[in-house]
Amino acid sequence: MKIAVVGAGYVGLVTASCLSEFGYEVICIDNNKSKINQLKKNIIPIYEPGLSDLVKKNSKSKYLSFSTQISSVKDAKIIFIAVGTPSSRRGDGEADLKYVFNATKDISKYLTKDKDKLIITKSTVPVGTGNEIQRIIYSLRPDLINNKDYFVASNPEFLREGSAIEDFMRPDRVVCGVTSRKAQETLKELYRPLNLREAPIIFTDLESAEIIKYASNAFLAIKISFINEMANLCEKTGGNVQMVAKGMGLDNRIGPKFLHPGPGFGGSCFPKDTRALYSSFKKNKIKNTLIKAVIDFNEHRKISIANKIKKLLKPKIKKKVITILGVTFKPNTDDLRESPSLVIIPQLIKLGAIVRAHDPAFNSEFIKLKEFNKVKWYKNVLEAIKNSDLLVIHTEWNEYRGLDLLKVKKALKRTIILDLRNIFNLEDMKKLNISYHGIGFKSQNEKK
Repeated sequence: MKIAVVGAGYVGLVTASCLSEFGYEVICIDNNKSKINQLKKNIIPIYEPGLSDLVKKNSKSKYLSFSTQISSVKDAKIIFIAVGTPSSRRGDGEADLKYVFNATKDISKYLTKDKDKLIITKSTVPVGTGNEIQRIIYSLRPDLINNKDYFVASNPEFLREGSAIEDFMRPDRVVCGVTSRKAQETLKELYRPLNLREAPIIFTDLESAEIIKYASNAFLAIKISFINEMANLCEKTGGNVQMVAKGMGLDNRIGPKFLHPGPGFGGSCFPKDTRALYSSFKKNKIKNTLIKAVIDFNEHRKISIANKIKKLLKPKIKKKVITILGVTFKPNTDDLRESPSLVIIPQLIKLGAIVRAHDPAFNSEFIKLKEFNKVKWYKNVLEAIKNSDLLVIHTEWNEYRGLDLLKVKKALKRTIILDLRNIFNLEDMKKLNISYHGIGFKSQNEKK
């Protein structure tokens, strides 16, 4: 089976690489010549564990290839659209679908009447997009209107950055929105390699599949925001949010995942998708307060963390040295999109603090961001910490979990640690006489 994946970004590259691992002949297409040239040389433009090995292996075996030519779709039976759907520049939160529709227009030029095709949206798109794709194709290619061998389907991705390969190969579920029996059979055949792992494959209509993706991400965002609100209550009353989360998570109806307090959610999905979902409610003139409340709370959360830092360094934060460990929105990725650090760090600098930073995924792109233009970067963690007035754990990289706390204590000018991910043990900190502050509990220095 020949497959074309249009878009060599995060989703497109992971999708193409994993499908080629199944033994399919996959071509990944992107109009970014520099990116494609890099991929042809096995230079991976994104940080994702296991992806580089997968690309190298399947490129060598000729199952995976890369091209800038959209005409390459003509030989494929299945064409995935996996381009970006960023938030609209209008600022209304609506997903910008211009890349999806441009890809659709380009693909339509190379659809031949004598071969059946299944065009699948892998990109995260609002409800109704699949129908619009079908309309665009028919408007540009009226000769295909009565051809029953052309179908549009929705197959949303559920890939977590840092574990995307595992998520693709061992998914919780595969969601397929289809409009015909033939499209369903084609998708069954495509995902047959997952049968051995007994991955549930769910077939729905187009609209339901599109909504499932947004609803899933929004629900997880709600869980994160909820436990962060409980953390605020615990800090005021003397409770411990980790115990609260454990007590809640043992209820099978709730589950323990995403009940981890922190500085707020970030990344390429949750912020963008909650805004897009809220926009869909507005577009369809349906009142929604829950999703909007989550969006607002998450934005305020980042400011509240900056204020928490300011309070720890009272009476003056000005000229105080603050070391931030981890700036990405989560570990095992170099993705900075919507990371809380992009709000917290500029706020600290605005208040006059001197900010140092370390991140295991640091690359040249980090220093190009205006939010980090006054940040001093370090390759060594202890060097970054040396003579700091405050150490802040922002991202829970494993490298930080195993820090020698005695060395950390000696390196700090003032032995104050703010752990935004609760990776350390409060009792250990008491023994070391470190002023330890986390999320959702009172520090040892605070009286109940």
